[in-house]
Amino acid sequence: MKKMAILGLCVLGIAGCDVFTPTDYSEPKTHIYFAFDSADITRESDDVLYHQSMYMKLHPDKNIVMEGNCDERGTTEYNLALGALRAANAARVLVQNQIGRERIKTISYGKERPQAFGHNEDAWRKNRNVTMRFNPKKQTPSEPIFYVDSSDYDVVTRTKKI
Repeated sequence: MKKMAILGLCVLGIAGCDVFTPTDYSEPKTHIYFAFDSADITRESDDVLYHQSMYMKLHPDKNIVMEGNCDERGTTEYNLALGALRAANAARVLVQNQIGRERIKTISYGKERPQAFGHNEDAWRKNRNVTMRFNPKKQTPSEPIFYVDSSDYDVVTRTKKI
């Protein structure tokens, strides 16, 4: 019987099936970190993102926001672009792990939201990250919601007054 169980697990592993329990993915990490001037996903970050994807598969009611951050060095424009690239690369890993793109939002804060304050390598290392925040899926309204100046809009016909 033990041989059958071991053989079954080996076949599952060889076939590339994911075998996990809900308790394994109940509290995913919320940050991945980057080297200076880099948006490359490290092996450790890839493991964290895999954990995130398994959590999201278990919680289809959750969406995720990937917030790209940088340290204080560099211009505001450069850091916003680098933060966006970091968030996009992290999101790409989730998509590769079969998480729908519609469940992922990316945003860059550049150097505007530091996690650690200070002007040293320790603070800079903590600030070069993607912060991941979960939020519940929003129900899509049947009609678009928008705001207009009511003096220029006919609410009965839903058209702009001429």
